[in-house]
Amino acid sequence: MSKPDYSGTFNMVEQTNMDSYLGALDLNFALRKIVCLLSPSKEITHDLASGDMKIRTLTTFKNFNMEFTIGKEFTEDLGPVDGRICQTTVSWEGDNLLCVQKGEKEGRGWTHWLEGDKLHLEMRVAGITAKQVFKKA
Repeated sequence: MSKPDYSGTFNMVEQTNMDSYLGALDLNFALRKIVCLLSPSKEITHDLASGDMKIRTLTTFKNFNMEFTIGKEFTEDLGPVDGRICQTTVSWEGDNLLCVQKGEKEGRGWTHWLEGDKLHLEMRVAGITAKQVFKKA
């Protein structure tokens, strides 16, 4: 069975529990407040044949680029996010993309899934979950 194509540009329309999530990542109060005011967009390029994926998260404050091959572990530099390095694997869980980030923080990772023209992102760390919803541009 073929997997969904995540390619596209998506703009955030909803966000919940981000301040608690960022606090669990040890971000300081001022930076958490700034990040919670941002309205990021995501540009995703997904090659279904090779499993290669690029996710660009763009804001007026800071941008973050992530490139990987689905199913292959890689070293992820989360310097722009919280200054940490993780061993990261993104794999399929049904039609969802499941990311596990092994490093200093327990239970860190995220899940992306598509519902119609919406891209959902659930981020987890140390028992705290935040959610963002993006709409295809």
